[in-house]
Parts: sequence; structure tokens; C-alpha cells
Amino acid sequence: MAVLNVGAPFLVSDARHLGLSPHDVREGVRCGRLRRVFAGVLVDASAEDGKELRLASARLVVPEHAVVCDDFAAWLFGVETHAPADRFEIVPSFVVPHGRNRIASSRARTRQTVFPDADVVDLDGLRVTSPIRTASDLLRRRWRPYALAAADAMAHAKVIDVVELREFVAALRRFPGVRQAQELAPRVDARSESHGESWQRCRILDAGFPTPAVQHVVERGDGRIWRLDMAFVEHGVASEYDGREFHSEDDDVARDVARRSDLRKRFGWRFSIGNRENIFGTDPAFELRLGELLGMAPRARTW
Repeated sequence: MAVLNVGAPFLVSDARHLGLSPHDVREGVRCGRLRRVFAGVLVDASAEDGKELRLASARLVVPEHAVVCDDFAAWLFGVETHAPADRFEIVPSFVVPHGRNRIASSRARTRQTVFPDADVVDLDGLRVTSPIRTASDLLRRRWRPYALAAADAMAHAKVIDVVELREFVAALRRFPGVRQAQELAPRVDARSESHGESWQRCRILDAGFPTPAVQHVVERGDGRIWRLDMAFVEHGVASEYDGREFHSEDDDVARDVARRSDLRKRFGWRFSIGNRENIFGTDPAFELRLGELLGMAPRARTW
């Protein structure tokens, strides 16, 4: 079967030029022949995701005077920073200079702001907020745990340098959300391996607990190692995040139980386990358990 549009992305509004009716488009998406790159842009499902495809897709929707920003910019840099609810329906995000009209489109988010030339980079002809500016904007604008997770992900992918980010954010003035960004920037850690771990570390630090060692290595003694998501080494306490993707099946649960039991018996490690349900919401059970192990009382939740 021929590859539609030679594997290049196309606007849904241009589908008729490729011989596709609205019904064909709906059926193509439903049966998996077409893949939605983001709102309003499709590609043949056989096309491989990657930098070239993402840039080609963005060129279809980015206005000439706009600069790609926020999660959409991070996505072009190859990093997934979207909030969980937004990951399956990416929406392009742009900034325009003050004095220029915002882009009126239900398929894009646009805002006006100040961005000096140093905060903009060229990606194969696309103007995009620099990695450091993108990370700082996410730290300022996103909900607190999601903000830290976004910056952690960019650092983990080596798109940004943690020290440079801290210096950049420390120098910010008169931007909305600067206080949050300056609180979170020193917490950004490139060793964090998942958004869930970042959310949990944000909960731990906001509760007033010490900064844990991230991806702490425990030597097994047989030449192999275990890694603990977060560890309070002096207390022999570990805090790990059990996400739904890798820790919900019976085999996964059994493996986690066996590993932690071995760590407990052989090395005395004690655990406070987080998941989406006890990290978010109003129930303080997670930090109360961790506080009990550390001999500290947690601060009350604010998010």
C-alpha cells in the first residue's frame, strides 16, 4: 500500500487535496492508517516519529511572527513535558511580541510576552524559545508538581544544563510565576527518570523533608546493583513511585514486593511508596508514613 503524502504530515483542512474525504479521514484515524501528530495535523501511520517529522508538522501551523513555546517547544526538542491529560492531544503553543495580534485559533494556544533575541533559537527555520527559556517558562507557568517534572525531563534528556537553568531563573524579574520558578529551579535533578518520581519529590520537599538522593545505588554484593528512586541514606529510608505503566500488573507487583523485601532483610531499608492516588489529592497518608520513618512531622498540603 502506498504511503500517503509520501510520509509527510499534512493539515486536516488539506486532506481533500490528497483525495481524502472527511469520512476517509475519520476512518483512517479510527482504523490506524492515519496518525494524529497534534491537533489539526495528520500523517501516514507508517511514518516514523522523530525530529524531522515534528519540525515538518510544526511548520504547517506556526505563523511567521510567532515563536514556538512551552510544551510544544519541549516536544520539538524531543522531550515530553505535557501534563497527563494533554499527552494524547498535543496543542501547539506560541508566543508573540507585545503589540502583535494573538493567533485566533481553537487549535493553538497563544500569548503575548517579552522575549529578547537571546531567548529564541532557530530550528531548521522555525523560531523556538531556547531550551533554557522553555524550561524556565514551564517552571513559572505550570502547576507546581508538573512544573518540576517538566524541567526534570528536559534536564534528564540533556536538553538543558541544571546549573545554567538555576542561574537563568535567579535573574528573572517581573514575570508572572517567578517566585515558584525560583523555588523549584534548585530542585531540578537530571537523574529523575519519570514524571511520577518528580511529582513525588515535589511532594516530599514541599512537606518540609530533606532532599533525598535520587536514583541511589545499592550494591547487591553479586556484582549487580539496585537503584532506589529516592533515598534518605542516613535514615535507611527509601521512597519510590509506583506508576501505573510499570507497577500495576501482577508480575510487576510481585517483583516490587520481592525486591523491597530483600532490601529490607539484607540492608534494613524501610519504604514509603507513592502512587498517583496518594501523591495527589488531600489525603496526607504518604507524607505521614514518610515522616514517621524519618522522625519528622510533615507540613500541611498546599496542592
